[in-house]
Amino acid sequence: MKEIELIATSTFGLEAVVRRELEALGYKDFETKDGKVTFKAGLEDIPKTNLWLRVADRVLLKMGEFKAFTFDELFEKTKALPWDEWLPEDANFIVEGKSIRSKLYSISDCQRIVERAVVEKLKTKYKDITWFPKTGPRYTIEVALLKDVVTLTIDTSGAGLHKRGYRQRQGDAPIKETLAAAMVQLSYWNKDRFLFDPFCGSGTIAIEAAMIGRNIAPGLDREFDSEKWDVIDGKYWKEARKDAFKAIDYDSRLDILACDIDVRAVDTAIDNASSLGLEDDIAFVTKDFRDIELKDEYGVVITNPPYGERIGEGEDVTRLYEDLGQKLNYLETWSNYIITSDKQFEKKYGKRADRKRKLYNGRIEVDYYQYYGPRPPKGQQNK
Repeated sequence: MKEIELIATSTFGLEAVVRRELEALGYKDFETKDGKVTFKAGLEDIPKTNLWLRVADRVLLKMGEFKAFTFDELFEKTKALPWDEWLPEDANFIVEGKSIRSKLYSISDCQRIVERAVVEKLKTKYKDITWFPKTGPRYTIEVALLKDVVTLTIDTSGAGLHKRGYRQRQGDAPIKETLAAAMVQLSYWNKDRFLFDPFCGSGTIAIEAAMIGRNIAPGLDREFDSEKWDVIDGKYWKEARKDAFKAIDYDSRLDILACDIDVRAVDTAIDNASSLGLEDDIAFVTKDFRDIELKDEYGVVITNPPYGERIGEGEDVTRLYEDLGQKLNYLETWSNYIITSDKQFEKKYGKRADRKRKLYNGRIEVDYYQYYGPRPPKGQQNK
């Protein structure tokens, strides 16, 4: 097995969740920094992690890391890396870049120098080629500089991992699938408990929960750039997908209810769930949450209600949060998880959260308010 280093990137605040996912998949020897978790792996782990990581944004192949204070250093140290072991002669490679607090602050110059260094390295292997056509598989190289430390990676994912493939249509204010999955994993919910989303929109939270409950790998319904790389034996992808299909839980009964007042959003949610065969696991209804009768003990609410940047400030939002609090706070055995950018949420909701996490919904800074109810008695399931 060829040992490599992979980096699972994440939104700020979710690194620990990604690390727990990797631990559950059997990985060790982590290095966790802002926005990324680095770990040792083999070639067969590129398919496995791309298929299974629910909260990570991308899986990157780490090519090298070094200090560089001049463009000559950047060129020579980049050229010394084994690009010829990964890129074929027709590789369609592009170079992206970012630079933070580094002497080499010109991103465009860094990109140009890295591309030239990669080409020169490839020429040492493909000696008869003077011009590389870039007609083959895509390789997205990133040169990232932070305090004069250069990290060079190749993106194995392609489109971001939040693009599962099931969301053909979405509502006006969608939440990323990766964030929705994180919200579920940061809650007390499991497949034996009742789940309610009172502001379901296009159904992302409910669908991500159902995929977790059924143990459906989130990447099963999409393609990845590295599937086309010759260096990764196609059998690794076939075996990883085969194992993922075998792992699906077809027997458990899920009890998930999701509602919204927007009939178009609910229709979209139903379509999205149906594309995964989850239409029998989630009851989507067009209804105001105030009119939903909640009786189950030890239920869980996970939701992304409307807030300022999404629907505008004002009395409507305040009244919405007040009514939500009146609806949920009397349910003493329930656990409730609500994400919003409204800094006055707790006051409007009428209760201080047991825990509050700072997260990001796209570029919007939000807080994830966690209200812990008691855990259900061992072995008890909701009916």
